Amino acid sequence: MAINESSNAGDSARITREYFDSLLLELRHIDGVLPSTKMELYGEIFSTPIMLAALSHLYETHPEGLVEAAKGMKAAGAVMWAGMGDEAELEAVTKTGAKTIKIIKPYADNKLILKKIEHAHKCGCIAVGIDIDHAFNKKGKYDVINNLDMRPKSLDEVKEFAKVSKLPFVIKGILSEQDAHKCIDAGARGIVISHHHGHIDYSLPPLRLLPDIARIVRKQIPVFVDCGIERGMDAFKALALGADAVSLGHVIKVPLQAEGADGVKKLVIEMTEELTGTMAATGCKDIQHIDPSLIWPSDRKSF
Repeated sequence: MAINESSNAGDSARITREYFDSLLLELRHIDGVLPSTKMELYGEIFSTPIMLAALSHLYETHPEGLVEAAKGMKAAGAVMWAGMGDEAELEAVTKTGAKTIKIIKPYADNKLILKKIEHAHKCGCIAVGIDIDHAFNKKGKYDVINNLDMRPKSLDEVKEFAKVSKLPFVIKGILSEQDAHKCIDAGARGIVISHHHGHIDYSLPPLRLLPDIARIVRKQIPVFVDCGIERGMDAFKALALGADAVSLGHVIKVPLQAEGADGVKKLVIEMTEELTGTMAATGCKDIQHIDPSLIWPSDRKSF
């Protein structure tokens, strides 16, 4: 039987959106306070836990691409992440003053990975890491991106990357308890729970797995979430279930294209305001006090 390519039954982005929307809040008004969304990460203080994901090829959206996005994130007091790009792009991004985390693809050539780790340090990034979920394509072959070969990385290889890095080392693309345990073993200083915008159909929604991974990590390292974060309410639900911060992906493209850095800044501020309003209505004085007991699945069984 031929695969029905028109069917979206397994669309991971749709499944993730539906899971977000199935989560409900309880409200707590007595003893309410004005909330703070400030976040400390890797020795820096930020105005919001809403960050920009490690995007690539944003020049297709705006002529200045990632650099323009970085200007908006700096203006919003938020963390900037940078995906695949050349050295000149990362240098331009960090020169905006945006506090940046650089994510490197799982290149077959480990020497290239090590070179990019060192370059991120020289650029003044606050952290660096690797994207482990892009080693294979959808046909089960090794992936090739921009004519560069990708390969899966062993635990020993990841340990070596973390060991040689002068910056906190982050592992992106975690979607299992097994990999979360391995990240701790590898000496990671942060993990990103992600299915890479639905790279594989029927992937678990990151928030479905988030509470289990948060229990594994037990605040030893920050846990970040991307995929499907579209509004401040989404950020609140992720923070409640154990995330330390969240990242915006494709949702920033429309404001970036329309208004450049100002559009990115406005989006982050508007989402942070919605997050703040939700915190006020649930009795959370800061992001550390957003907890799982506030979230109810639609079947009313608490986490």
